[in-house]
Amino acid sequence: MAKKKKVLQQVARKLIANSNPTSFVSEQYRTLRTNINFSMPKGELQTVLVTSSSPGEGKSTTSSNLAVVFAQENKRVVLVDADMRKPTSHYTFHVTNTLGLSNLLTRQSSIDETVKETGIEGLHIITSGPIPPNPAELISSTSMDILINELKKRYDIIVFDAPPTLSVTDAQILSNKCEGTIFVVNSKETNKDHAQKAKDLLVSAKAHILGVVINNYKLTKDQGYYQYYGTRE
Repeated sequence: MAKKKKVLQQVARKLIANSNPTSFVSEQYRTLRTNINFSMPKGELQTVLVTSSSPGEGKSTTSSNLAVVFAQENKRVVLVDADMRKPTSHYTFHVTNTLGLSNLLTRQSSIDETVKETGIEGLHIITSGPIPPNPAELISSTSMDILINELKKRYDIIVFDAPPTLSVTDAQILSNKCEGTIFVVNSKETNKDHAQKAKDLLVSAKAHILGVVINNYKLTKDQGYYQYYGTRE
């Protein structure tokens, strides 16, 4: 029982935009949503990719909470776990991963068979599926283009959780297929040279970088008023 409670607490922390929507952190995710909306004033943005330079910088937490706040805006949203090497979304949303993106791209399942409910109104999820031997080839395939076009017909926003940019080429390939890219850095751990190299790789892939999310940034006492303002109605 204690172990189950701990798991639920960990999930709640990862999905803070759902578990504690009035918190200061949730407000920052809503600010991110607003900035994304303003970055594409004509409303043509449907596909958003979230990546980082290295593992452990918070890209999966960011993509999950971003998907939640878009759903809270009464949009039809699907989160796609495109990290077919070290997937995590099925743990975050506590769903099975027997069918997922790898099955769709190899045409072993249909969208209707693969998309899962998250328990959050307006938000669906496509997990990674079984880990394939050739993730980069699958992401660059025509099947991915077909899938993105089909998802655009069904959803207002598609959020892709991609692998770290420096680890593999997957994020670069997929960023070229998406209309916007969010780059996540950890203020305490990200190496500046690594971040710059990752950014250069994304630019060379012709990614449209919408902005940077800085994780683990500690507010000073002078900024305390903002936290107060952000957590009250």
